[in-house]
Amino acid sequence: MKILKTPAEAIEYRKSLKGTLGFVPTMGALHEGHLSLIKKAREENDFVIVSIFVNPTQFLPGEDFNKYPRRLEADFEICKRAGVDAVFTPSPENMYSEDEILVKAPKIKGYILEGFFRPGHFDGVLQVVNKLFNIIRPTRAYFGKKDAQQLYLIKQMVKNFFFDIEIIEGETIREKDGLAMSSRNIYLSEEERKRALSISKALKRAAKLSMSTKNIEKIKEEMLKILDVDKLQYIAFVDRDFNYIEKIQPNNTIILIAAYVGSTRLIDNIWI
Repeated sequence: MKILKTPAEAIEYRKSLKGTLGFVPTMGALHEGHLSLIKKAREENDFVIVSIFVNPTQFLPGEDFNKYPRRLEADFEICKRAGVDAVFTPSPENMYSEDEILVKAPKIKGYILEGFFRPGHFDGVLQVVNKLFNIIRPTRAYFGKKDAQQLYLIKQMVKNFFFDIEIIEGETIREKDGLAMSSRNIYLSEEERKRALSISKALKRAAKLSMSTKNIEKIKEEMLKILDVDKLQYIAFVDRDFNYIEKIQPNNTIILIAAYVGSTRLIDNIWI
């Protein structure tokens, strides 16, 4: 397995590959959610590259950039065992210059939900993904449905910028108790983790209720009875194109939650 540390090294390595290339961009601290994307990429392509880069431009002031979990050697071992051909691990200095040409999130759908509570976050996400796509030039790129709004905006960027890349969605992978896998779960104390389970339970309850009622207010009311969080930022009902909806649309609805449990911010969703 190759370790590529600079964009120049990655570009040169990419030139040597003949065949389809699957790309899984990550910020490291790899878990089963990442691994499911890597396995999918391995099955569907001749070659697989994983990037590990904690991207500073998508963190807002006061967020957890400095304490974000970094386990590079363990991540390398996970990638090696999963049959990854190369891992790209650039430094911020290699990825960014002082006076950058910027990629901006769309004015509406980039500033609702996650974009509202984390203004500028998606600018940073799209900026780095744009760079990674240009460096790696994958045939297919793999993203999880847990970050549903991010997935939607990356698809929009691919369409708007005419990237010849297929975006592949991966299902949200959960712990046995239902908690959506996240690198930030390690921040949770034992008591907080138990309460964090109320998020997935509320979503599961919403999905069940949606089979008997399309009334969003009624479903939201039941979800609030289940949620046991310290600060709820939103419960949102949108269609697959991230338009707010007034009633459940079967096979075209995403229900999303963002909430703090203790000092840890968690997001989760369910597609119905």
